Amino acid sequence: MATPHDASHHLADTHPVLAGLVDRFGPCRLGTKPAASQRFETLANAIVSQQLAGAAANTIWRRLVAAVGPVFTPAAVCATAPDALRAAGLSAAKAASIVDLAQRVQSGALDLSTLGRLPDERVTETLTQVRGIGPWTADMFMIFALRRLDVWPTGDLGVRVGFGRAFSLPETPTAIQLAPLGDPFRPYRSVLAWYCWRAVEVRPKPAPGVRSAADVQPAVAVAKVSKTRQK
Repeated sequence: MATPHDASHHLADTHPVLAGLVDRFGPCRLGTKPAASQRFETLANAIVSQQLAGAAANTIWRRLVAAVGPVFTPAAVCATAPDALRAAGLSAAKAASIVDLAQRVQSGALDLSTLGRLPDERVTETLTQVRGIGPWTADMFMIFALRRLDVWPTGDLGVRVGFGRAFSLPETPTAIQLAPLGDPFRPYRSVLAWYCWRAVEVRPKPAPGVRSAADVQPAVAVAKVSKTRQK
């Protein structure tokens, strides 16, 4: 089975833009794969992170963990008063989403331990039954929790901006426009997305003979856009 490191080198051989990104940022690093027992916590964290910059999301997450208790489990969330969840900084919608997730897992209606055996479409279909979980959250779960290397999160603003910048597109592609642009990079589009996020954070060195986006259009004002979350 290929690793993110293997995928990075494959992509570098596929296109000069990716060769430049790999040269600048090194092999893709997705961090330590969480255990199956941590999937509930991973999903709850993803809900907290929706439409928030990284620093704000991290602050609210720490407050939420403190409010729920030392062990972040479905039972502990269900036992936490709604006012305590809101006091941690959650919106009413996000608090309701996390409670719905906890109730489904606790009742057995949602078995997170089996998701790793399902195809991508079924994972998305299963997770989006939870209140407040949309395709973006399902994509992030598959990339970072299940470590699937061919997820293409076209709904992520950072990926769209980063792709447009890295490939010198005249405009940031829409989600619909971006979908086929990832096809040449199968089966490693998750790793391509990781490099798109890096391209937004720091302007990469252009590959030989390839102009960067900043050479053809003004820089897009998207400070820390790669950390902008959606559903």
